[in-house]
Amino acid sequence: MSDTSEIAALFDEWNSALNSGDPARVAALYAEDAVLLPTMSNQVRTTPDGIREYFAEFLTASPQGTVRESAIRLLCEDVACHCGIYVFELTSGGKRVTVPARFSFVYQRRADGWKIREHHSSVMPEPIDA
Repeated sequence: MSDTSEIAALFDEWNSALNSGDPARVAALYAEDAVLLPTMSNQVRTTPDGIREYFAEFLTASPQGTVRESAIRLLCEDVACHCGIYVFELTSGGKRVTVPARFSFVYQRRADGWKIREHHSSVMPEPIDA
């Protein structure tokens, strides 16, 4: 069984992939049958191409994510959930802005390591304290 620090490190891996600016690197972290409900799009992404396409656009804003608070649940040996609130610093209209959002990642361990099976991210409906 994994421990929570191993699961928490998967966010760091994902955030590092964002920082690379390479949408293929980000998309490679998702399972072939993953579902992405993205922060900055109304379109549900259910294919590797759709996920890669979303990140190709999102990465143009140079996003940098920081987890503010979260909870990790080890559901079984091969499935874990990480959910909470993160904040993105990104470029919009030529300025750096802060976008607080809630998130949930469901990970599944596969032969090639942990993969994201489900990822939901949405802008917070109410202001949060800085």
